[in-house]
Amino acid sequence: MLAKISKMRYIVTVKQPLSDLGAFIRQQRERSAMSLRKLAEAAGISNPYLSQIERGLRKPSAEILKSIARALSIRAEALYERAGLLEGVERPTVMDAIDGDTVLTRGQKQALTQIYQSFVSGDNQEEA
Repeated sequence: MLAKISKMRYIVTVKQPLSDLGAFIRQQRERSAMSLRKLAEAAGISNPYLSQIERGLRKPSAEILKSIARALSIRAEALYERAGLLEGVERPTVMDAIDGDTVLTRGQKQALTQIYQSFVSGDNQEEA
């Protein structure tokens, strides 16, 4: 993305992948349209402490991560993984989830499987 600075100068900005816990929490907070203060209050932690977490200066405990996740309405495991607390945990695949669902009928499972496979097949993927 180009941002015009003056009549003659431009800055190229590139979005970096989220590689740390703090950046991920900040992104989730911004997606939820929450201020730092509001998230800190909802999570039951201090405003400065949350700011330090987001800037990567503090590594919060699992209990604090759980509180932040609850306040952001996301899975705590997503934060645990980014914090390095859940390493080597095998996630179920979409197909495993469909097969293991006890509410879906056999026909519904087949339909979902076909739809999913159409999304992930190489024929239908859009260029990035």
